[in-house]
Amino acid sequence: MEFKFDIEENKEQIIAFKEFLDSKKDTPGPLMPSLQRAQDVFGYLPKEMLEVISRKLSIPMAEIYGVATFYSQFSFIPTGKNKISVCLGTACYVKGAQSILEEIETQLGIKSGETTKDEVFSIASARCVGDCSIAPVILVNEDVYAKVKKDDIAEILAKYN
Repeated sequence: MEFKFDIEENKEQIIAFKEFLDSKKDTPGPLMPSLQRAQDVFGYLPKEMLEVISRKLSIPMAEIYGVATFYSQFSFIPTGKNKISVCLGTACYVKGAQSILEEIETQLGIKSGETTKDEVFSIASARCVGDCSIAPVILVNEDVYAKVKKDDIAEILAKYN
């Protein structure tokens, strides 16, 4: 699945981002803050913005990709408007979280780590959300769903369409 970065639609953000890069040019270690800013502004790391980082900061693309692929906080695809996080920590896993994740993937037609073509949903797995007493748990944006069953998925997703 391919996502197209719209330069015209993001024109103002691109100008502001380039100004940010100009302010980082002469500071030590400008790459991480630049990648973080790009992710914050655009919701992911568009190839076009990585090229801007490379040119403005004189950093080879190989180095940029090396750093961006090392850290899990960075994404090369847009995240959906609604971010689904399925806890796969021990308590959730034992109580069926894997089958819940698979059901969400089936209903949305994407895998964990992907975004639907219409950019409405993204799915990610989490190692632990910190409340084992309500396992299995999924989060949709900031909404917490406790003791989720496979039969609950369609109803939960319908709230965000």
